[in-house]
Amino acid sequence: MARLNVLCLDLEGVLVPEIWQAVAKTTGISALRKTTRDIPVYDDLMRARLAILDEHSLPLSTIQEVIASLDPLPGAPDFLAWARHRYQIAILSDTFYEFGMPLMAKLGHPLLLCHRLVVDEGHIVDYRLRQEDPKRQAVRAFHAMNYRVIAAGDSYNDVAMLEEADVGLFFDAPPSVVAEYPSFQAVNGYEELAAALGPLA
Repeated sequence: MARLNVLCLDLEGVLVPEIWQAVAKTTGISALRKTTRDIPVYDDLMRARLAILDEHSLPLSTIQEVIASLDPLPGAPDFLAWARHRYQIAILSDTFYEFGMPLMAKLGHPLLLCHRLVVDEGHIVDYRLRQEDPKRQAVRAFHAMNYRVIAAGDSYNDVAMLEEADVGLFFDAPPSVVAEYPSFQAVNGYEELAAALGPLA
C-alpha cells in the first residue's frame, strides 16, 4: 500500500513574517533582527535574544502585541489551501506556542510543533525545546507512522528536517544557505513551490 504524504513546512519566512524582525522594527531594538539565517546554532541565537530582552526589560506582552498585528505572507493562505487538497500539513517551527498560536488561527489552524517559553512575572526568562533536534525527530516520527515526508524551509535550522525528509526543498532561502547545501532543490515563491510539490503528491 502506498504511503500517505505529509508536507512539513517551516513557519517564519515561509508562511508568516519573521517574528523577531517585526519586534525589532516596532521596538527599535535592531539587535533583535538576527535570525537563524544569521546565527546557525539555535541556542546561541536564543541566548542572545534573551539577553537583549533582559537588557531592555521587554515584556512578553509587547512581543505578543506585535505578533497580533502580523498577517501571513502574501499568497500563503492560498498556497496552504492548495496544499491541503494534496497533503497532510504539519508546521515544524523553532518558534514558541506563546507566539505561534495566534498566527495558526490566520492560517486555518494547521498542526504546529514548536517549543515553549519560560515566563516569570510577564518577562521571558528562558525557553524549553520540545525535544532535542526537534525537526529531525518530527520527520522520523512521521516515517515511523509510515508517512512519506516532503519538507520545505528557508534557513539553517531547517537543514536537519530537509535531510531527514524523503524530499527536501529550500523555499526563498538566502543564496548563501542554498550554496552551502546544493543537494536541496531551491524554489522561490509559492508558484514555484507548488510546481515542485505537485508531482510529488
